Amino acid sequence: MQEPEIMETQSPETKMQELNNQTGTITKIQPSPSQDEWLKYGEQVSSFLATLPEYAGTIFNKYKQPLTVLGLIVAAIVTLKVVLAVLDALNDIPLVAPTFELIGIGYSAWFVYRYLLKASSRQELTSEITTIKKQVVGKEVVN
Repeated sequence: MQEPEIMETQSPETKMQELNNQTGTITKIQPSPSQDEWLKYGEQVSSFLATLPEYAGTIFNKYKQPLTVLGLIVAAIVTLKVVLAVLDALNDIPLVAPTFELIGIGYSAWFVYRYLLKASSRQELTSEITTIKKQVVGKEVVN
């Protein structure tokens, strides 16, 4: 029968002392960047932020028209999404959707009666549309 081996347990401090006493090289951990390096990084960030408005202005002036068109497209998409969300929310309210349908049918009937039944009223509608086109375009519209 073998006798159980008895092992000594050592504290972590004792193990570290033994490791330090052994021959070999102990490498030290590099210290964190010094204050001067942080100041250097801060100056680089500061100079970048100082030139950022000038750089952004140069880019905007160079690409003014495409950026404006892109902005208008994004604004139109956001507006369309908001309008559709509002209409969807209104559709969920009881009796609102049928009321809007009745209003639409009533306006369509009035428009047909007012502008489309008689030839004179159709000419009046044509002249109003032509006047609006002139106001929007700013020049004479050729039919």
